[in-house]
Amino acid sequence: MLSEYLDTISFAAPQLFWLALLLPVMIFWYIKNNNRQQAGIKVSSLKSFKGISSWKNLLRHAPFVCRLLAISFIIIALARPQTKNEEQQVEGEGVDIILCIDVSGSMTAQDFTPNRMEAAKAVAENFVEKRLTDRIGIVIFSGESFTQCPLTTDKAVLKSAIENIRNGLLEDGTAIGDGLSTGIDRLRSSKSKSKVVILLTDGENNGGLIGPDNAKEIAKAFGVRVYTIGVGTEGYAPFPIKTDLGVIIQQQKVTIDEKLLKAIAGETGGKYFRAKDNAGLENIYKEIDTLEKSKVEITSVTRYTEKFFPYAMIALGFLLIEVFLRFTVLKKFP
Repeated sequence: MLSEYLDTISFAAPQLFWLALLLPVMIFWYIKNNNRQQAGIKVSSLKSFKGISSWKNLLRHAPFVCRLLAISFIIIALARPQTKNEEQQVEGEGVDIILCIDVSGSMTAQDFTPNRMEAAKAVAENFVEKRLTDRIGIVIFSGESFTQCPLTTDKAVLKSAIENIRNGLLEDGTAIGDGLSTGIDRLRSSKSKSKVVILLTDGENNGGLIGPDNAKEIAKAFGVRVYTIGVGTEGYAPFPIKTDLGVIIQQQKVTIDEKLLKAIAGETGGKYFRAKDNAGLENIYKEIDTLEKSKVEITSVTRYTEKFFPYAMIALGFLLIEVFLRFTVLKKFP
């Protein structure tokens, strides 16, 4: 308990602890003076003092001890003990980012660990944590699209929204145009100088009300930069399929429309990436993180709280005890 308290205390004027050298001088002077007084007392006989150990004799050194303690605490108070509290103020110009994530049935393929969707959720959470001043939103899509979380800087809300993403929330399919256009719509009223959509999918467009090419033109019109990520290994991948006998694993061909994803990214000023495993997906998000840098200024503010008052009060208490003892129980009568 004491060590933890001392770890939090610092002193504004530690050089004043040199005053503590006065304490041994005072002790030496007191002992020397006390011995001189005792040597100067002459009595005819010591018989009358034998066996006497009054409470006054026990307390006769107490005023000096109180004075020593009072001076010790005064020195500590003069050294100005204080606690330090450091605060960081983060300011800067952030980027508005929409994470547009495919939640179609094919995202349960197990060529990633444990599957594509869970791997995508994990890297998205890590990405959100690193973006200090950015507003981020979540859009999910399959056969239709849905805003899972609007633009916000609240990391807890974003993480909760990502954790709640799962297959089966929407009609199955892969409506890339709908997902992208919903993400753009979330950014339409943004006043940020940099507006970004990170679109992740593992398939080919096969539905939706808005075509991918139309969504691409909308992105260009609103100055939205689109990074596209194709998720899936080369060749075939293991897919879980529900049957009457339970879930079986079946190999299915991986089909990603890389031509479309490259066109969307290239024409909007973004970049296309291909993720074939967990490590590759993590590296892609790291690269996007470096490409989309927000201007961040971190200002450290240190606040000190003075703690000398309790020490000064303790010192005053010992001085009052000394005065009380000298003028009451230990008072000398002429």
